[in-house]
Parts: sequence; C-alpha cells; structure tokens
Amino acid sequence: MVEGLRNLSANGDGRQPREPEVGPTPDEEPKFRPYHHPAAGWGAARSVTQFLVRERALVDGPRAIMRMNHENGGFDCPGCAWPDDTKGLHLDICENGIKHVTWEMTRKRVGREFFAAHSVTELAGWSDFELENQGRLTEPMVYDPESDHYVPVSWKDAFELVGTALRTLDHPDQAAFYTSGRLGNEATFLYQLMARELGTNNLPDCSNMCHEASGRALTASLGTGKGTVDLKDWESADALFILGVNAASNAPRMLTALAEAHRRGASIVHVNPLVEAAATRTIVPHDFVDMALFKPTRTSTLNLQVRIGGDMALLRGMAKAILEQSATDPKALDQEFIDRHTSGFGEYRTRCEATPWEEIETQSGLSRADILEAARVYREADRSIVSWCLGLTQHEHGVDTVREIVNLLLLRGNLGREGAGPSPVRGHSNVQGNRTCGIDHRPTDAFLDRLAEACDIEPPRRHGLDTVRTIRAMHSGDVKVFVAMGGNFALAAPDTPYTYEALRACDLTVQVSTKLNRSHIVHGSRALILPCLGRTEKDHQRKGIQSTSVEDSMSMVHLSVGMKRPASPHLLSEPAVVAGMARAALPDSATPWQWYVEDYDRIRDTMARALDGFEDFNRRVRLPLGFRIKQPARELVFLTPSGRAEFSAAALPDIVPEAGTLALGTMRSHDQWNTTIYSDNDRYRGIKNLRTLVFMNRADMRERGIADLGPVDITSIAKDGGRRSLNGYTAIPYDIPRGCAAGYMPEMNVLCALGDYSTQSDQPIMKHVKVTIGPAA
Repeated sequence: MVEGLRNLSANGDGRQPREPEVGPTPDEEPKFRPYHHPAAGWGAARSVTQFLVRERALVDGPRAIMRMNHENGGFDCPGCAWPDDTKGLHLDICENGIKHVTWEMTRKRVGREFFAAHSVTELAGWSDFELENQGRLTEPMVYDPESDHYVPVSWKDAFELVGTALRTLDHPDQAAFYTSGRLGNEATFLYQLMARELGTNNLPDCSNMCHEASGRALTASLGTGKGTVDLKDWESADALFILGVNAASNAPRMLTALAEAHRRGASIVHVNPLVEAAATRTIVPHDFVDMALFKPTRTSTLNLQVRIGGDMALLRGMAKAILEQSATDPKALDQEFIDRHTSGFGEYRTRCEATPWEEIETQSGLSRADILEAARVYREADRSIVSWCLGLTQHEHGVDTVREIVNLLLLRGNLGREGAGPSPVRGHSNVQGNRTCGIDHRPTDAFLDRLAEACDIEPPRRHGLDTVRTIRAMHSGDVKVFVAMGGNFALAAPDTPYTYEALRACDLTVQVSTKLNRSHIVHGSRALILPCLGRTEKDHQRKGIQSTSVEDSMSMVHLSVGMKRPASPHLLSEPAVVAGMARAALPDSATPWQWYVEDYDRIRDTMARALDGFEDFNRRVRLPLGFRIKQPARELVFLTPSGRAEFSAAALPDIVPEAGTLALGTMRSHDQWNTTIYSDNDRYRGIKNLRTLVFMNRADMRERGIADLGPVDITSIAKDGGRRSLNGYTAIPYDIPRGCAAGYMPEMNVLCALGDYSTQSDQPIMKHVKVTIGPAA
C-alpha cells in the first residue's frame, strides 16, 4: 500500500526524489478549529477509547492500564520519563502512555510471509505510519540484495554476521553503537560494556539530540548532569516555572502535579512561544468527581509567550530585577547562601547590570512589565522549581540558557532544600538511565576506572562520536558498522537526505526493534533486523522471569516486569541480543555474557560495583518505589573545580531573525510519540487530518501574502548558506509571536542542516531553524 507523497527538496533549486508521508493518508479534508477544552479529561478519554477500538485492544488495553507504572510487579510505561506516583495511585497513566503501550501490544505480526510479499523498494514508498502499523516483528531477518527482500536468518547466523563484521574492522572506531531512550538499565550496561571491550567510545544516543545541553550545563554549574528535585519537591514548591515544555502531550502525567499545585495556591508560570493546552486548565482523568462534574482545574497563573530562543533573555531579566530589588530589599537575595556555596557571583552581577532592559525586551520578545511580573512571582516564593525541556536545549545557546536557570535559582538559595531546584523534563522512559549506565561518548576517567576494575577490561580513553559526528563518519566511510538499540534513527536525526545517504554508505546496519520502521528500509549494504521483547512482555530466562530497571527524570530507579506472552517465540530480550552480539564479536572475552543473561541480578551485582550510586543495587531496587540515585548538589556538595556552585556570566545571544526570515521550531503533534505517528490529528492545537503544515503569526502571513490555510513553500538557510526546502505545506494562523513559526518533526527534520549544531552542546539546532516562507510557487 503506497501512501500519499509530498515534495521534498534538499538543495533549493534541484529536487530530491519524493519521499513518503510520515503519517497516514487522511480520509477527510484537513480542518483547523482552535481547541478550547481542558487538557486531558473527556477529550483524552474519548481519544483513548477510539484508539483501543481501532487497535482491537478492548481487553488487553484495560489490563495494561491496571499494571502500568505500578510498583511490585507492574511494568514501566515505555513512553515518557515522568516519575511514578509515590502514594499508591492505581491509575498513574495518561492518554499517550496508553496509546504507546497499546501500539506495542498489537496483535498484528510482521513475519517472513510479509517480507516475502514486499520488497524493500516497495516498502520505501509506504508511509511511516503504515510501516509501523503492520505490527510486531517476529523473527530475525537479513537483507538479500539480489532479491531486494528481507529473508529469515537464524539468531546464530545473525550474531555471527555482526561478530564477523566487527572483528574484521581495521579499527574499533569504525563501528558506532546508538541507543534509544527505551533501553533498560541492564541491557544498557551490557551494551556499553561490549562497545568498550571492543575498544570504542562511539556511543551516540538520543540525548545528543535532546538534553545534551542540560547535562553539560548542570555539570558545569553544579557538578552533576541531572536535576536535583523529586516529586515531593514539586508537591511543596511555592512557585513552578515551566519553560519550553508541552506537558499535555510530552509529559501528560505532569498535569496531575500542576493541578495539585494550583489547588494548594502555588504560582505556576508557563514560558513558551505557544500557549499549549497544559498551560491553561485540565481535568485529570483519575479525579473521578471532577470528570463527572466536568470541573477543570487551572494549570497556570501566568503565561509568557517568549520569542523562539528568547528564554535566556527572560531569565536574565528576572535576575536583573531581583538584583535591582536587593538594593532596597535585603531579602531579595539569599546572600548567605551565595557567600557560602557559590563562585562567580560578582562577575554575574556585573553582567546583569551591564545588560540593558531594552536588549532584554528585544531578545525575549516580552515587555519589561511582563518580565517584572515573573520576577515578582519568583521573589515572593520561598521555594521555587524551574523545569524545562527541549524548547530550551535545541538552540545554539542551550547550555548558556540552562546555566542561566541555575544562576536564577542560586540568587535566592533555591537549591539543596525541599521544594526548590532545577528539574529537566526528560523525554523517553529511560533516556536518563542510559546515560547513567554508561551510554556516553565522552566518559569521565572516574567512570572508566570503576568500569575497568569491576569488569576487568581496559576501556578506551579517547572520546568517541556523538550523533552528528557519527552521521558524518558514516557518510564519509569512516564508520562502516552501525548498530542501533531501538529507536528510528533515520527519522529522528536531522538533515534527512544526508542521514539516509550516511546509513546507505555503511557496510552493515543492525536494528534491534519491536516494529518495522524507516530505519529498516534505509539501510547499509548488508542489514539485519533483530526483533526484541517489548516492555509489556514477560522475559523468560534460565533463572525464571526477569525484571529490568529504569531511571526516571528525577533519578528514581525501579523495576519493571512484563505482563504479556511475547509476540513471538523467536523474540529475544534486549540483554540477550546484546550478549549474543558480544559473544560473536569478542570470542576470547572473559566477560560471562551468557551467565549474565540467565539472571539479571548478576548484571545488577556488577553494575553495583561499577556505577556510582548503584551500591547494593539488587536489594534497593526491590524496595517499595525503588531508590533514588544520590545527587551531591542536592546536599550542597558541588563536584566543580571550585567545590562551589558556579555562576555563569555569558552574554545574551542575538536571536532576533534577520529581515525577511523567521525562526522555526520543530515539535511533536499530540497524536505522536517521538517518530511514531498515531494519526494526522493534533487535538490540542485544533488540527485534524494534517501534518504537512506550518504554524505562523497572522501578521507575518499577511506581510508575505499568505492566505489562511494557504499553500506555502518553506526554505531553510543553513550556517554554510545551503538551502533545503519543503513545498506545498499549509499555513495555519496561530497565536505565536511575530518572527516565529513552528511545525512537526520528523517531517521538518529535512530543514535542519547537519552542520547546524550548537557549538556549546553539539546538539542539532532543531528549535531555531532560519527559514523563509512564502506562497507556494
């Protein structure tokens, strides 16, 4: 089944071959009608019901709902990384989590008969929705270039193909090992151990595209790459500042925390170019009385629509206001905290004083009065939390912006005490655990020293390749083998045509997956599809049913146990797949790979010796709710060169678009999880049956002669002057600041040049793409 096509050009003048749509082909005309209902509530209940009916999961879906995110035998939702409720809530779920789990539990299957009937060339014309919608992969498959089909291969032969390819490389750095955020901690640890025993730190991951800036900023400022708060802090904060987060779609369970905060009288300030649904009001579905009475709860007390990239200027303005108040109000600053626990305050004060209000207003896109109002909320709150997501990190100045968050918190001692601190919102369910357990292309010497001692190996010390550099190395032929544990790398990465070329240049690509996706169709000269168990499935090993652990956004580690029979008897667990590849690639290894797979407690015992914070792992992870990894900065212990929290005195960047251009940010729709598309609808933004769109300010549309819902061509201008275009998109008039535009990833990833990455974090600049938009030619 070939789906609708769109025009896609990577070179401005010349046109690339047309690429398939990402979402399903709409069966009705596109519609746009602003959404005025509360987030979640009956809209979510209706959407979930329709989804369960469509997927024929009216039995399995409710069963999963009653087991998802439950301690003591439940499984962790494979969606977002928001922490689980700590008070025994039985419906600690959300609309998108239910969809994600149901999508995994589908009864549809993709086996050898499917691949025999469809060539790769044919499948390349299918939409990404249609590829995933075929169902669960059931057995290992290898690409046959003569027939252009995937054909069955035994696990033994599949592992030997991987092992031979890795053993015969001229150098270990000719391989790269990518990780998606779903991979559990035990498999993560084995995966990085395999790569380092082979001799490479080429461990790119999805964090390189998402929160790399957060980790680097927090490490520089506080000596830890993570936030310091937990759910209890959210429950006691006087003020919550939510920056660059579309919580209703990307972390829906946050709505519970926001509603509870409003009920107890806390201030809630949302900062985003778009006023998203979570920044208005909600009806939390497990609040049955509110559901019955259609009674919404507000989730904000102030909304500030900064221009794209203007968050740092807002934060600087708030800090400047606090410093100015301190001249007459000695309680505006926590001077004792600053003197005892920080370094660099004088330089920062000087920088704030030297930054004119006019510059702050221009760069933020806000009035001075709006900024002072935010500063007033911050000044009057005894305990404040600042939370943020990709709206802050996917910019050139992402590191500086996150460090500015820490600056603001330090001014009033909002660190190391209950109800206060920095709180990054991670995306995928175990993306933070991946980094904790060793997926890091820039490992510290301390980490490598402990790994060497615990595992009796000599890990390489040179830094490896991140995501952007891995793509470049594949494209140039310097990386010949690419292994991906989960995810859909071909669609998630920037500069889509270039990424496709890079993958096709590999000698071997290996995808460990649950469902068919674009990364199986865009492959190397040789290619393997290795199907694995999903989070919802029982993991039977020699020592019985196994559990895996995950780490949430707030450093809580807990166990997850599947509930369903595996989709196929031929599936292997993720640790078993890693161990199989490792045994084939490292035939002389002293690491007991198979022994580890028989009982995951054995992996955890080794992790307890190798990883800081995982001491006594097996006992602690079985405690009610698991355990929290220690955060030194929360205890006011700062692992920085000065031994103190470090102020940053960076200058404000100039982020105002040049005349005739707009700043475009890419984002998800509501009916989407990362690169998985459930439908062409985006309920909270009022969109139905459409993904190929761009949200624009109406005045910007008029200035360019663009009609409401009119067709437009979008052209990005890269740092090197290169141009990439999307043609025939639909312009949606929307409440977004002038000079700004927004549209959906992964469709718009083609506009993001691979060379346009942050010099601070090496992240692709997917939230600040320089574009021109005009009526379609």
